[in-house]
Amino acid sequence: MPPTADTEDDPSAQPEPTDPFEAYEAPRPVPDGRPWLLANMVAGIDGSLSWHGRVGELSSASDRSLFVRLRGLADVVLVGAGTVRAEGYGPVRLPSEVRDRRAAAGRAPVPPLAIVSRSLDLDWRVPLSDGSPGTRPLVLTSAAAPAPARARAEEHAEVIVAGEDGVDLAAALRALAQRGAKVVVTEGGPTLLDELVLAELLDELCVTIAPRFGGDPLTMAHRAAPAAEMATFSLEGVVRRGDELYLRYLLRRDAADDEGSVR
Repeated sequence: MPPTADTEDDPSAQPEPTDPFEAYEAPRPVPDGRPWLLANMVAGIDGSLSWHGRVGELSSASDRSLFVRLRGLADVVLVGAGTVRAEGYGPVRLPSEVRDRRAAAGRAPVPPLAIVSRSLDLDWRVPLSDGSPGTRPLVLTSAAAPAPARARAEEHAEVIVAGEDGVDLAAALRALAQRGAKVVVTEGGPTLLDELVLAELLDELCVTIAPRFGGDPLTMAHRAAPAAEMATFSLEGVVRRGDELYLRYLLRRDAADDEGSVR
């Protein structure tokens, strides 16, 4: 946050940090049997998630820099099939310095993309990997997926079956952990985010509040009716960059305890 007083007149006032997003680099604990799951979303001040079906109008250079940073922390980038289709997803891309840093640490230069899809209705003409080692895309689906669509998917990706009629997200995350994933970053969309939160699988929610109003009538999480119970998050940090707010929340698994924290 910018100082609330002139630092020359008030010696107690602290200048804005050189790197306001440094806290996002903090190590995350590894939950038992699954990766730490972080969601990164951007929304307008009216709660809208997109404009004419695309997120780009809500994003900014600062938001995109955080987007890249969080992808750099990820072992896997998790996305719903609807978002892949709407946003025209391609390979995960990172700057060369981030790729080099990951490679030096023995990690894949970019995290693979993992797509949640019950139908496997995906356009495989669009490449989802740049061919770098360890970046073959993953598809998380159910046993009920059509056999022809599954065979087609297996030509382009590693297919992980998690669940019978629908995708069992807890089982899918366990499968990613078995492949070495410690931090998974999900970029939505709203249906997937809703399912992850209600299943208490989401550990961290990073939200950019963009100074935009009048977007699509689609909010950050989408469901047909109110949830049986509301999930409660603790505010871990706030950064202001111009007219944008960057909020970082951690899920509170014991909301009855006012002092509770997942840390």
